[in-house]
Amino acid sequence: MRLFLWCVLLMGLAVGVAVTMYSNPGNVIFVYQGNRVDMSLNLFVMLEAAGFLALYILIRAIRNTMKMPARVAAYRQAKRERDSNKGLRDALKALFEGRFGHAEKAAARAAELPENAGVAALIGARAAHRMRQHARRDGWLASVAHDKALSTARLMTTTELLIDEHQPEQALAAVAELNASGTRHIHALQLSMKAHQQTKNWPEVLRLVRMLDKHKALHPALSARLRELSYQSLLDDASHDAQAIARVWSTIPTADRVKPYVAARAVQALAARGLFDEARLAAEEALAAEWDERVVSAYRECAAPAGSPSLLAQIEKCEQWIKERPTDAELALTIGALCLRQKLWGKAQQYLEQALSDASSADMVRDTHLKLAQLHEALNHPDEAAQHYRQSALAQLI
Repeated sequence: MRLFLWCVLLMGLAVGVAVTMYSNPGNVIFVYQGNRVDMSLNLFVMLEAAGFLALYILIRAIRNTMKMPARVAAYRQAKRERDSNKGLRDALKALFEGRFGHAEKAAARAAELPENAGVAALIGARAAHRMRQHARRDGWLASVAHDKALSTARLMTTTELLIDEHQPEQALAAVAELNASGTRHIHALQLSMKAHQQTKNWPEVLRLVRMLDKHKALHPALSARLRELSYQSLLDDASHDAQAIARVWSTIPTADRVKPYVAARAVQALAARGLFDEARLAAEEALAAEWDERVVSAYRECAAPAGSPSLLAQIEKCEQWIKERPTDAELALTIGALCLRQKLWGKAQQYLEQALSDASSADMVRDTHLKLAQLHEALNHPDEAAQHYRQSALAQLI
């Protein structure tokens, strides 16, 4: 439709011009130093229009020629931008696909444009790291070391890659640099926790776990396991004397102290350093919160010396528990072992035989037979002792 209108317009214009020129009788005379030139007005108008058109074309040609270098530069810049952006997209795609060689090559193409060089360097560093090309990885990271806009991204990437390479000291140095810049966020805490975990710095791991738990940044199962490992390391530290282990135990929150895994470790650690009253109270608090065979076993293995008030208090407490749990084999074995230590032969035999009848695992059968053998040996019953020793050995083979 538009083409048809243009054709009609041009035809009308042509007809108008033809009619005007046909009916125009005017002349134009040019006189210069006795020379005279006559021409029709129509011809003069046509020549004037042609001259204007020629001058316009000449000026446009000159201007376009003068703008040519800038246009060529702009074209080349646009082409570089297109190629660099395409390289950046290809690098990301290849990195996510696991084609790390292609990702690094594409990142090199993308880095030719200064605006993309920083992000391309981070992609190239990750790709090189996945190929275990650590020298090239460090080269990529060094290329953006002076880019303040990418400082946080570079340090986070450096920390993550160094932790993956099991270089926690260097990773912690990067975290320290990141913290010095005033940047603090959850992922940095998570990376720092992993680095301290690799260096076995369990007190710091425990501190970071507590901070991350406040932000709900750890899965509850992972948080619980890291707490257990931290407490295990602190409580099993052989360099701690009685005063030090008591101080460590006092710093553990009540909610963690009654957890079976922690309580069992603490009972063993406290009793090993002669703190039998503290060990007994720790076990009793944990069992009051949650009954667990691990704590009962630790309670048995860390019995106080014979004749001591602590041992008598342990026996009394166990006898209270057995009334509530008459079929608990682990508890019966514990009472029997404590009575055997206190040389209460009748009670010891009664509870050990009860534990043997209710035992549900080979380990419990073995330990019970061993305690019965020790009981009969103390009572000078060599035949019964030998029989229980044999049964204990057979149970160990199962």
